[in-house]
Amino acid sequence: MKLTAEQVYNKLVSDDKILTQKGRITFTLGDINIIVKQRDVVGNIMQEWIEGWLKKNNIDYSLNDNTQMPPDFYLDPENKKEELMEIKAFNYRGSPGFDIADFRMYAREISEKPWMLNVTYLIFGYEMSDAGVVTIKQVWQKKVWEISRPMKSGNNKTVWPINLQIKEGTVHKMRPAKWYGKATSFSIFENMEDFLAAMEETMYKNKDTRDDAPNWLQKVLDNYEKHYRIRLQIPRWSEIVSKYVNR
Repeated sequence: MKLTAEQVYNKLVSDDKILTQKGRITFTLGDINIIVKQRDVVGNIMQEWIEGWLKKNNIDYSLNDNTQMPPDFYLDPENKKEELMEIKAFNYRGSPGFDIADFRMYAREISEKPWMLNVTYLIFGYEMSDAGVVTIKQVWQKKVWEISRPMKSGNNKTVWPINLQIKEGTVHKMRPAKWYGKATSFSIFENMEDFLAAMEETMYKNKDTRDDAPNWLQKVLDNYEKHYRIRLQIPRWSEIVSKYVNR
């Protein structure tokens, strides 16, 4: 049967009551069987667990061959431009530490495939006890702009419009912000349009994408309109920065 990403979320939380369940991760090699107690393993296993859950419930899906980019699952295998679902998980006692995507690859992807902006991120906040018991503390369904915000980086506290992993001055991965709990010096983006404004500014700011920046947004807008029959109105980052950066 076909389910939307929202219906998958509702079935997990309301029908299967995943927030009340407990689990363990075991590993067997030869005649040795252990309970895994390394917390960072859980995040990598959740995608495989979801695939098993989809199979058990006879829910239609196909996997993405490109493991470097969202989504993990196409919930409508016959139409890979709708109902795209990405699985993420993190230790609930800390902050979200997963990668969203490589920045340069993601910028190119959404300019060519505008439906990638509508991927639903199904995010699991988990805890693992010292005995290896895993519980899911919270589940969210989010769009990319709902888990993104600006950031400061480096000794000079340079403000970047998007939360990023930066190594030796080079932009690598897009990283999530903490979208729950107390607000920080930066606010989560309110909508897709503001997120795209931040992406465009980051294209100019990042030395590796600066040459592509002048034509990038136009390509996003043209392909989005071609697919959705809607012409987006994107503000300049300078016009909205005060909404998201509390100096």
